[in-house]
Amino acid sequence: MDNEKKPCCCCGTPAQPEAATAPAIDTSAVPTESVTPSCCRHKDRSPEEYKALVNRLSRIEGQVRGVRGMLEKDAYCVDILVQVAAVNSALNSFSKELLAQHISTCVADDLRAGSEAKLDELVNLLPKLMK
Repeated sequence: MDNEKKPCCCCGTPAQPEAATAPAIDTSAVPTESVTPSCCRHKDRSPEEYKALVNRLSRIEGQVRGVRGMLEKDAYCVDILVQVAAVNSALNSFSKELLAQHISTCVADDLRAGSEAKLDELVNLLPKLMK
């Protein structure tokens, strides 16, 4: 990955930090669910962060292909279920890593800037993650 900013995936403009691209919205009178996020919701990850996350997903993809192969070879149900549990565990580990990165960067930076928008977003996200 080079240091040049990639264009936005939805509007084509060069990606910028969210504070620079997000319009100022007075959210005090608007319910959180109805606030439309900026079109430029991007995270600039270091090459190391990016590579670690992609590697985790690649391993998970391999595990899922393995489960499919077991099914195609008529493997015993319990053996398949054990592998499905391993895939679920790997996805949970990926989610925990991504959540930790989000809290330590996006949420912390937003709080340091005097905003609680990312914290509110996180609080609304947690029940979805804990189903």
